[in-house]
Amino acid sequence: MVRARAPWRGRLGRGAAWGLAAAVPLVFLGVFFAWPVVTLVARGFVGDDGGLDLSGFAEVFSQPRTWRILGLTLWQAVLGTAFSVLLGVPGAYVLYRCRFPGRRVVRALVTVPFVLPTVVVGVAFRSLLVQGGPLGFLRLDETFAAIVVALVFFNYSVVVRTVGGLWEHLDPRAEQAARALGATPWRAFRTVTLPALTPAIASAASIVFLFCATAFGVVLVLGGIRYGTIETEIWIQTTQFLDLRTAAVLSVVQLVVVAAALMVANRTRAKRERALNLSSSASSAHPLRLWRDGRPTGDLAPAALTAVVVVVLVGLPLGTLVVRSFRVPGGGWGLDNYANLGTTGGRNALSVTVWEAAGNSLRTAALATVLAVVIGGLVALVVSRRPRSRGGRRAISVLDSVFMLPLGVSAVTVGFGFLLTLDRPLGLDVDLRTSGLLVPIAQAVVAIPLVVRTVLPTLRAIDPRLREAAATLGAAPGRVFRTVDGPIAARSLGLAVGFAFAVSLGEFGATSFLARPDSATLPVVIFRLIGRPGAENYGMALAASVVLALLTAAVMLLAERLRGDRPGGEF
Repeated sequence: MVRARAPWRGRLGRGAAWGLAAAVPLVFLGVFFAWPVVTLVARGFVGDDGGLDLSGFAEVFSQPRTWRILGLTLWQAVLGTAFSVLLGVPGAYVLYRCRFPGRRVVRALVTVPFVLPTVVVGVAFRSLLVQGGPLGFLRLDETFAAIVVALVFFNYSVVVRTVGGLWEHLDPRAEQAARALGATPWRAFRTVTLPALTPAIASAASIVFLFCATAFGVVLVLGGIRYGTIETEIWIQTTQFLDLRTAAVLSVVQLVVVAAALMVANRTRAKRERALNLSSSASSAHPLRLWRDGRPTGDLAPAALTAVVVVVLVGLPLGTLVVRSFRVPGGGWGLDNYANLGTTGGRNALSVTVWEAAGNSLRTAALATVLAVVIGGLVALVVSRRPRSRGGRRAISVLDSVFMLPLGVSAVTVGFGFLLTLDRPLGLDVDLRTSGLLVPIAQAVVAIPLVVRTVLPTLRAIDPRLREAAATLGAAPGRVFRTVDGPIAARSLGLAVGFAFAVSLGEFGATSFLARPDSATLPVVIFRLIGRPGAENYGMALAASVVLALLTAAVMLLAERLRGDRPGGEF
């Protein structure tokens, strides 16, 4: 009897453990993501009497301003995506297909903009393009072109990392065969390599389009009300006009846009994973050669373009930000702006000092990272399983898509939904809107998809026979995880921790809604300093942006170092 019950109890225990591992993330995202977002969407369809009312849509879409904002949102996303791809594909070739001294440093440098807070990116470009700045003669300050260039700066690394990760492991023999048959380098690339890279390029373009369409801090700092997008318009309607109905309708419109982009991204991601199965695991990078026998090689053009992008597009804004942070308000150079970080700014522009805000940011990001890694780690563990039944595989696929939804919903929408729903969550007599826990929870919701996409590819690469062998030898599920999954996934988990911490540190969209004046974070105080008049406040904003940029860059460089040369996730 005892021997007969043991396998049954074992299966029941494993089933309960996997059920709990799936239930915890589902409950967390159900309460802190789905409920606020669904409630927000419902505001656009429900009238004051509780019945279905679509008059809000008719009212909003009858205004020319709505169509202008929708057009600007789509146009900036299309241009930002097109230029990111055109510049990013040559960069992926140089940084992942060619070997040269300092390649790892350049890779880390082009990654820094992606993890920089959007407010810092906006301040960096404004200091570059403002009258008296290095590129002030171009008269691009507060123009649509400045927003597009800043979006390309922000998303360049997404294309480089996504396409380069595949290109690095692409089998070179097919292209070599085409060259041996007489094809020119360009024709071999166009007919052999480019088709193989197309799924990765399309996947990167979909993600960049998503990020450009939901950009907030960059547009708010560089464009203001004149070049607003759906994301900034939701923020303005909520915080300045208190028009929740219009904000809800615009949120529904944005959900439609990002849902379409997510569908394209999911389809292209699946194609990319099938392509990876056909690639060689060995790196096929060759030494970078610009000249051969006195003639330029095929590496010269992409290397020159990448050098210009790294120096002008990436290095110049960051360098200008650092240099101008040492320009003192009365003229000349010094450390006055950094010394003022211990004050509340000119005319008490802030309720806390910048250093106190930095402490708030670090504490909030640490708590958000713990939440994101625990929830995201459980999600990655569950969806990395490979059930034998067709129904099980379909359930895993659905769960994978559900857990990625926060990646496609803007942080502003999440923060807005929190304000509408979390006054008495689940009937509990507690107002979470006044709790200090709300900001780290919102930041964790934003960071969870990045954790999943960083850890999941590694877990899926583990041979399931290793787990089956350990279980056959009598190891319990917990021991199988500690001895098989844990050691292999440890480095990817370190990178995920870095991503979650850096993203939480610079998160601005949801935090701008939820942070209390006495617990403001660094991105929030930077934005407040920019909006207040006075050279002292602007100088403090530049110095605080440098501090925040250094913090996020240090976190990501440490995380990249922990990962080493191992292929990681999609970011």
